[in-house]
Amino acid sequence: MDNSVRVLSTLALKGAVARLAAAYQAASGVRIDADFAPTLALLERMRGGERADLVILTREGIDEMTGEGRVARESAVDLARSYVGVAVRAGAAHPDIASEAALRATLLGARAVAYSRLGASGIQFARLIARLGIAEAINARAVIIPVGFTAERLVTGEAELAIQQISELKQIDGIEVVGPIPLGLQTPAVFSAGRTVASKRAAAADHLLRYLASADVAPVLRETGLEP
Repeated sequence: MDNSVRVLSTLALKGAVARLAAAYQAASGVRIDADFAPTLALLERMRGGERADLVILTREGIDEMTGEGRVARESAVDLARSYVGVAVRAGAAHPDIASEAALRATLLGARAVAYSRLGASGIQFARLIARLGIAEAINARAVIIPVGFTAERLVTGEAELAIQQISELKQIDGIEVVGPIPLGLQTPAVFSAGRTVASKRAAAADHLLRYLASADVAPVLRETGLEP
């Protein structure tokens, strides 16, 4: 029998899970079989019948899955908090994003801004530029990707700025994170995990949940752009 735990995880935790997988397998003998996608895509896949033992989603996504009886409510645990940030290609000047006015001017002055359509960061950014009254101007030259890492568009030269969770930006080589969007303009995303009701490896899934929520994992979360 394959001694693994099937995990469906939001992209924001990809860097952390990838770094933890080998150490976890060495210590427990259990392999983490993980697949990564935006929360909205994972919700659709789960509703379509895809099976997993453990899921890592936004807190709102976990709440939806517990409400639908797909995730065991008593197993749900918050893992990390994440902020939306701005990145540029490595070596490029870092623009001023320290205030609402500075961020607005930087976005309007950029040749093209990359953000995601389905990710939590992209949804939040779309609301932000609408609130700032610059959605039409930004979207006229934006690079809007359906899924994946927006910072890849910096490396290819398609965009001058990339917007995404800082933990997602940091997974791409050849870019530099300028910093978070001003905290007063964003709501941090909370990423949570839970065991699926249909899991046939409940004990192994619960063991992995306890590990991911432990203090031992906190340094890796910080290193990959998350707050435990």
